[in-house]
Amino acid sequence: MFDISWSELLIIGVVALIAIGPKELPGALRALGNWMGKIRRMASEFQGQFNEAMREAEMADIKKQVDDVTGAVSSYTNFDPMQTVQNEVDKVVGDPFGKKSATDTASVTTTDPGAVSPEAVPQSAPAPVAEFNVPPTDVAAAQPQPQPADAAPAPDAPNDAPRSKVGSG
Repeated sequence: MFDISWSELLIIGVVALIAIGPKELPGALRALGNWMGKIRRMASEFQGQFNEAMREAEMADIKKQVDDVTGAVSSYTNFDPMQTVQNEVDKVVGDPFGKKSATDTASVTTTDPGAVSPEAVPQSAPAPVAEFNVPPTDVAAAQPQPQPADAAPAPDAPNDAPRSKVGSG
């Protein structure tokens, strides 16, 4: 700790023996030992408190990391793909043509003060459809059948030039 060699310690002991005297030297060494014990206990206590503060700081960092991971994981624990698909199917089945329900149209707000709300627009009844009493016909019989084409394949590009007759010329 102090890097004192044995020869230096011997010199300190001889000086203490001469200065204090042989009669009071054991009591002085005992008091010195008690002081050294108190100093060591205080140093140990300080070191323990310092280490505890370091552990608390590390624990705070670890707790922060755990909270971050927990937050990230909670978004995945609330993920239910089957419920998401079920909600989409219910929305399509309940509203097959994508029309908004009365609650959806009531929740829509506009920023234009001159805009007319959907409830204020009078809705007219659909126009009546005229009915015709026509007997059904066979669609396949009504259409002409296509005639078979020539056996020669069709050219890649149309040829607009007039053809010459084979026997003349």
